[in-house]
Amino acid sequence: MIGLFRTLAVLALLASAMPARAQTAPADAPPYEAQLLRLSEVLGALHYLRTLCNAPEGGQWRQQMQSLIDAEATTPERRERLVASFNRGYRGFERAYQTCTPSADIAIRRYLDEGTKLAREITSRYGN
Repeated sequence: MIGLFRTLAVLALLASAMPARAQTAPADAPPYEAQLLRLSEVLGALHYLRTLCNAPEGGQWRQQMQSLIDAEATTPERRERLVASFNRGYRGFERAYQTCTPSADIAIRRYLDEGTKLAREITSRYGN
């Protein structure tokens, strides 16, 4: 899990260093836009599930998302897309789980793995 936090921090730094023109509009969206939106959705799911399961990191996932928004949301439209993805991930699990269950724990592990993979792919592919 610490590896994901580090990878997300690197991703936030990477995003802030990218040229603004690559982030200004959907037509000019960066090539990693789909992966970034999926990562936002994963963060939303983890925020809901980890809070539901009383995880010790508390609001860490929302804070990570805020860092991502701070780095990537260069326009109101971009911010709206990122927030909508986060909320979609959150609400999807909010409807499905009202208590922490073994299947919620499985979903958490899968989302941690997927989030780590997405963050690594984005940073390794587009970080140079």
